[in-house]
Amino acid sequence: MPEVNQYVFTHRELTEMMVKQAGLHEGKWMLLVSFAFAAVNGGPAPDQLMPSAVAGVQSVGIQRAMPDSPPSLIVDAAEVNPAVGTKSKRKKG
Repeated sequence: MPEVNQYVFTHRELTEMMVKQAGLHEGKWMLLVSFAFAAVNGGPAPDQLMPSAVAGVQSVGIQRAMPDSPPSLIVDAAEVNPAVGTKSKRKKG
């Protein structure tokens, strides 16, 4: 069996994992990504430098969803990480 070198997760899977890691059992949450931006001089060669922008991922987390947040970006903690002794409302299918 070949060795696995990569694991890829969707934004929803990442949000679900973070909800579980944080021990959240209620509320609607969505992924939060903070970016850092910088202006630099860059190019393919020293004689081809040009003003450029660089974006880096500074941090990744979750934030409470707003009422008008797109439903496809929201994870309900009560569904993905129900408290012990409660039943999930998640549809089986």
